[in-house]
Amino acid sequence: MSTILNDLSAVPDGALDAVLLKSVEMPEGTPTVRGYDFEGPLDLQKMLDCMMTSGYQATQFGRCVDEVNRMLKWRLSDEPIDDTTDEEERDPAYRASLRCKIFLGFTSNLISSGVREQLRYLVKNKMIDVLVTTAGGVEEDFIKCLAPTYLGDFALKGAELRKQGLNRIGNLLVPNDNYCKFEDWIMPILDAMKKEQDETGVVWTPSKVIHRLGLEINNEESVYYWAAKMNIPVYCPALTDGSIGDMLYFHSFKSPGLVVDLVQDVRAMNDEARTVGRPKKTGMIILGGGVPKHHINNANLMRNGADFSVSINTAQEFDGSDSGAKPDEAVSWGKIRPEATPVKVHADASIMFPLLVAQTFKQNFEPKP
Repeated sequence: MSTILNDLSAVPDGALDAVLLKSVEMPEGTPTVRGYDFEGPLDLQKMLDCMMTSGYQATQFGRCVDEVNRMLKWRLSDEPIDDTTDEEERDPAYRASLRCKIFLGFTSNLISSGVREQLRYLVKNKMIDVLVTTAGGVEEDFIKCLAPTYLGDFALKGAELRKQGLNRIGNLLVPNDNYCKFEDWIMPILDAMKKEQDETGVVWTPSKVIHRLGLEINNEESVYYWAAKMNIPVYCPALTDGSIGDMLYFHSFKSPGLVVDLVQDVRAMNDEARTVGRPKKTGMIILGGGVPKHHINNANLMRNGADFSVSINTAQEFDGSDSGAKPDEAVSWGKIRPEATPVKVHADASIMFPLLVAQTFKQNFEPKP
């Protein structure tokens, strides 16, 4: 009991014991809470490093940085050689060259936002291996190559915007004219794809469509231009759920018969994870929820779970949604390995992802000045 209170003999012992319950000794090495001190010259790197010990979602972000750095730094040479190791995998140079396979998933609103530039940076420099997104996450990239998206306000009234031909995405604005330009651009490509299907028997899949569109846009501002150039596959099982779906719908009246086969892509996506095998590892970085989150998780189920996992979104688990589910729920399904150390940050990815890239990919792939 505190010596300051020794003379409070009139205070009931039970009350004092309840208020001043003796603490256990904290384990040696337990981190203490300490944030960044702005005294002195500004040091942005130190400020970001201090997030780990700041508490709340700042600490979750710090853990997220550690998890991504672990997946980036892993090499097959980190694993022991045993009797089951193939002859090729015994070669030291080969072992040192084999990295973790990284799946990056994101929702369409992030392509609409400035996160698009960070996604393009990762793809252009081939820092990730597989992309998964939604229909909007595909089309909004191409639409931005044709016309800009503008900053607006969350408080703008939908009825007034509708009269003006403006579409609101949060506090962003996309003029309807942008989608008209998209239609003018994509329709001749769909015509050509239909012709190739009829004449050569090509079977189109969502990933093949995205690859083709990435080549056709021929614009270095595009995420999918670089995905096509770097031969990074992009999977989008909900490709029709957006303006691309509208264009396919209109095209089906103009020139019926274009087929986009989803089954081939399901097999290809699952094999992206399944054929990695053991002791090779996979990592997941998932921004937002919905289809991209589950599609990546489910593919990794085919190999009994991913080895590394980071997710950033604002969804909660109380409604049973997969978007809000904590990583431990994915462990129960076999989508993340039980021995993994997955991290979820409850935060807006438009804030957290640029910081994450700065603390991980930028520092691991580029030499320090």
